[in-house]
Amino acid sequence: MFENIEFSHAFQPILDIEQDMVVSYEVLLRGLNNEPPEFVLSQISKSELLPFDQYSRERALETAARLGLDCDINMNFTPSAVQYDEGYFVIATIEKLKSLGYKTRQLVVEITESELIHDIENFADVLDILRSHGVAIAIDDFGAGYAGLNMLAEIQPDLIKLDMSLIRGIEKHGPRQSITRAIYSVCLDLGIDILAEGVETEEEFNYLSGAGIPLYQGYFVAQPAFEYLPQPTTRTR
Repeated sequence: MFENIEFSHAFQPILDIEQDMVVSYEVLLRGLNNEPPEFVLSQISKSELLPFDQYSRERALETAARLGLDCDINMNFTPSAVQYDEGYFVIATIEKLKSLGYKTRQLVVEITESELIHDIENFADVLDILRSHGVAIAIDDFGAGYAGLNMLAEIQPDLIKLDMSLIRGIEKHGPRQSITRAIYSVCLDLGIDILAEGVETEEEFNYLSGAGIPLYQGYFVAQPAFEYLPQPTTRTR
């Protein structure tokens, strides 16, 4: 159905500074010449977006297997894709994952904040179904858009990714520091892991690591690499 659409994927590492190792890679849609996602998605009609996303995820898993990825893998899902037919697309991704020799627990379902979740109770019920399969649930872009504290209370994710709008210049921005400390405290109480996304400078990294944040993703750690699994350039010890 989508064989005429030319695309591939880039991979960006997620670094755990407590273990000093890459614990996952996020998959990022790209054109064949490393064009951004918008270039590819502009070729897809609105009615075809959900099935194309699934086709892309399955292609990405094949690429990950070919590259020898052996840790976790973060894959993006819109709320609509998660809820569709009680988790159909996530379960299909799990089946593809297993067919390639991976374990279900290696899949991290990243819920993007691109749309409002209208029925949070139903959404939470679907996530419980998916958790029964063993996947981890992450909230992307936490602290921006629709991703707020109510989602922590209702969804109880395994991981949140602090939005880069909170991260940017945090070492010299008192209000962002206060908000980040508060989120960190809540996550600690709820047993939710916390990741700083979009970290670009040593100053940002030093502040956040000093504040206890254990997981990092961003240009300061490593840029996304087209059809390649890059290693972090950041020295954590």
